[in-house]
This record gives sequence, C-alpha cells and structure tokens, in this order.
Amino acid sequence: MVDDAKRTATVRTEHADAATVAAALGPDETDSMRTRVDGDVVACTVARPTTGGLQSTLDDHLVNLRVADRVIERARSHIAADADSADALDSADTLDSTDEPQTTDTDTQSDT
Repeated sequence: MVDDAKRTATVRTEHADAATVAAALGPDETDSMRTRVDGDVVACTVARPTTGGLQSTLDDHLVNLRVADRVIERARSHIAADADSADALDSADTLDSTDEPQTTDTDTQSDT
C-alpha cells in the first residue's frame, strides 16, 4: 500500500466461493488495494491519500465484487442444470437389447 495514504477503508463481504471471487478481483487491483480471503469472507483494504480517491476505488471494487459473484452464481446454476439434464438422460435412456435398432453389416461389391 501507499505509505503516504491518509484514508483507509476495509470492505468485508460474504460469498459462497470467496476464493474464486477474490481471484476474479485480482486483475483489477491497484497498488493501493490488498485483498484477502478468510473462510467465506473476502476482505479488501484500500488506502488512498484523498477521500475522493478512496471513494472511487471502493466504488470500482464493489462493482467488481458484484460482477464476480453473479458470474460465479450463473456458472454454478448452469453446471447444476447440466448435471440434472445428464442424470435425467441417464435414467431415461437406458436401453435394453430389444430397444436397439437392428443393423446388418454386409460387404457388397458394385457391378460397375
């Protein structure tokens, strides 16, 4: 963090997958930010020399948190839906030998 920073704030938020949220925030962090994970909590401390700079950085951080959390939620719902679909297909698509189409392999030569 910047040594001459006069304004600091720490934002602590709970998430179903805090480590993934924190990793998603990493590329947008600046030198004035430090993010850590404690269980299901993401804690980000911001230190800036001005109140306006602190507010701006916190606003950006909160928007990024919301986006990361939503993307993770959507991904989980798609994974769950895919798993439910696969389970439904597994139970519905059980074929026995009488259900299978009968095919015959033959070698034929053309007359031409």
